[in-house]
Amino acid sequence: MKKFLAVVLLCCASTVTFAQTAAPQGANPQRMERMAQQLQTRFANANTTHDGKLTREQAAAGMPMVAKHFDEIDTQKAGYITLPQIAAFMQERGAAH
Repeated sequence: MKKFLAVVLLCCASTVTFAQTAAPQGANPQRMERMAQQLQTRFANANTTHDGKLTREQAAAGMPMVAKHFDEIDTQKAGYITLPQIAAFMQERGAAH
């Protein structure tokens, strides 16, 4: 479960800063930065409308782990999620475990 949360966390961090602050102590900062950049790229590729919002369908097509938790992340039930919402969800989940 901890490994799963770590993978999801790394896949859902919205910025390099978030990835560095949310990373476990002793994590490699360069690796965290690369993973955060990869996440941003994946989000951008999944966001086919380039509006900074992922619909359920976009998440399913490009970010399946995010899609799996879509309803939990979309707390406002807007029908879309953003990188900051993903980051907030992961921070909350990380603090709970």
